[in-house]
Amino acid sequence: MLKEIRLKNFTVFSNVNLKFSNNLNVIIGENGMGKSHLLKIAYSIITSNYEESKKTNNSVPTKTALQKAYAEKLINVFRPESLGRLVRRKQGRERCEIAVIFNNTNLNCEFSFSTLSKNEVQIDLLNKSWQEKAPVFLPTREILTIYPNFTYTYKNNYLEYEETYYDTCVLLGAYLAKGPKEEKIKELLKPLEEAMGGKVILDKNGRFYLSMQGQGTMEMPLVAEGLRKLAMLARLIATGSLLDKGMLFWDEPEANLNPKLIRTIAKVILLLCQNGIQVFIATHSLFLLREIEILSNMEDFVSLKTRYFGLKEENNAINVEQGNEIYDIKTLTLLDESLLQSDRYMNLEG
Repeated sequence: MLKEIRLKNFTVFSNVNLKFSNNLNVIIGENGMGKSHLLKIAYSIITSNYEESKKTNNSVPTKTALQKAYAEKLINVFRPESLGRLVRRKQGRERCEIAVIFNNTNLNCEFSFSTLSKNEVQIDLLNKSWQEKAPVFLPTREILTIYPNFTYTYKNNYLEYEETYYDTCVLLGAYLAKGPKEEKIKELLKPLEEAMGGKVILDKNGRFYLSMQGQGTMEMPLVAEGLRKLAMLARLIATGSLLDKGMLFWDEPEANLNPKLIRTIAKVILLLCQNGIQVFIATHSLFLLREIEILSNMEDFVSLKTRYFGLKEENNAINVEQGNEIYDIKTLTLLDESLLQSDRYMNLEG
């Protein structure tokens, strides 16, 4: 489990220290505040560590391997022209410092890089063991419709896609999980398949379909985009990518979903947390926040711990408010705007 991340001079952040829950973590803020950056930096570090463990014969991490691995993953996920472009913009040279703390202290790592850095970081604290499981990153848009041949094309050509798309496509193409996990998978899939009206199928030609009882199969591009997002989540559960001890980073899960589907997503997110997945979401949806709050107070989910992070701009940098209750976040513009809209709507009746 990810316990804490400290960022100094990283993109829009001057100096922040985020402390996470083992269950659900909700990052809230307007567009341009750096919500996605927080998801991507944590995801990049964990994933690069996991990927490097599969490439090397070393039983323990080495500085030589990871100083390039961290840099390359950051560049491939954020897509700057050089690593140094991820340092917070100020006059003169500056240095970015990143520390990532886990419940398992053997995974703790710290590294830094400057505005002049190109393709290596300086390891300041080397983790003593490898990450054992790949995290999952779900971007704002669904990617089942671009899946056919995407991984091959991405590996053999330059595509202006963040590497999160490639990573997720690899996980989407994994074999379905079998054995003791199947009953737990069925339980997690049930609300998603009810909302979609069918099951997700991957054929031998690498195309996804929605199989509906009594109606045959429907090509994914013909399925509504909101349902395709549910289908993507269902597939990752079915392959076992989203099971015990995993991590899910999801950027704006509410995007292109109607309120009914957002309710389903909120429930599935909490079910994943209940089954040992540490979840991180970035959102500016008041509806999703309220639904999570409602469900979290129900008997089934009351034991889960949720941590909230509110992003706000101060002195030309983004600072973070954090707390265990949504009401701990004092500056929530989306709440203010929703309340103002309610007032304007009520005035129409007057």
